[in-house]
Amino acid sequence: MDEPTRDSWNVATRNHNAHKGDQAQRLRDGVEILHQEEIALLGDIAGKDLVHLQCNAGQDTLCLARRGARCLGVDFSDEAIAFAKKLSEDAGIPARFELAEVVGWLHATEERFDVVFTSYGTTGWLRDLDAWARGVARVLRPGGVFVYVEFHPLVWSIGDDLRLSRDDYFQESPFTDPVGDYVAESGSGLGVVAVGETVANPHVATSWQHGFAEVLQSLIGAGLALDHVAEYPHSNGCRLLPSLVLGEDRRYHWPDGVARVPLMFSVRAKKPAAGPG
Repeated sequence: MDEPTRDSWNVATRNHNAHKGDQAQRLRDGVEILHQEEIALLGDIAGKDLVHLQCNAGQDTLCLARRGARCLGVDFSDEAIAFAKKLSEDAGIPARFELAEVVGWLHATEERFDVVFTSYGTTGWLRDLDAWARGVARVLRPGGVFVYVEFHPLVWSIGDDLRLSRDDYFQESPFTDPVGDYVAESGSGLGVVAVGETVANPHVATSWQHGFAEVLQSLIGAGLALDHVAEYPHSNGCRLLPSLVLGEDRRYHWPDGVARVPLMFSVRAKKPAAGPG
C-alpha cells in the first residue's frame, strides 16, 4: 500500500474512534464486538495461534484473544496499531500487534499459525489477490484454517437509488477516494456512542474491485481447500447503503419490498495436512 493510503487510514482511524467512547471499559465489561458468522466459522480457538490480518485498531483482535487465542494483529496504519496496543493494555486483554503492509509481511515472516482471520473491508485495499492468498497459505500450519468474512463486492455497484448506478463490477483500474467516516454513518451498528469531533480526510486512498469468484479462485490457486462458502442478505454493523434498516442484531437489512441481493459473504479454507514423511 502507498503512503497516501496509509495517511488516509490514519485520519479515518482517528475519526472512527472518536465516536466510540471508552472502548476499553466496554471490553472489560464483556461487550462482544464479533458477529455470529465469524464466531461460528472460527469455532473453538482457545489455545491456538491466530493472526488477524488488517486488524485496524484491534477491537476484533482483542475479542478473539478474549476467547483464548494467542493473537497477533497486523496492520499498515501506525495510528491503528498504536491505538490497538493501548487498547489491549487498558482493557487487560493480552495480544500482540505489528505494524506492517500485509502482503509483504505474509511473505517475509517466519511465524506460523493455526488460524488466519480477516474481515470486513480488507482485500479491496490489495492490488494482487494471488500474492495475498499465497501468503495466507504460507503462514498457515498444515491443517490450519483461514476464515474470511467480507462485504459482498456486488454492493459497490449499487447506488443509493438501489439501481446498478455505481462502480463496474468488473473494473480493473483502481479507485481513488479518501477513506470515509462509515462509522458515524453506521451509528450503533458499529459501536457509536456519540458522534465525536472529526476532521475532513484530505488524503486519497487507492483500492481495487475484486469479484467474489476472484477471491475464491485466488485461494484455490494457493492450494487451500475450501470447506465453506456462503452469501448473506444482511450487512454486519456497517450501513453500506442509506436505505438499509438496522435490526436489534447489529445487522443492516434490506427494507421490505426490495428484491434482495447479497451484502456479505464468508469463506473458510484449510491448508492440507502434511503427508507421511
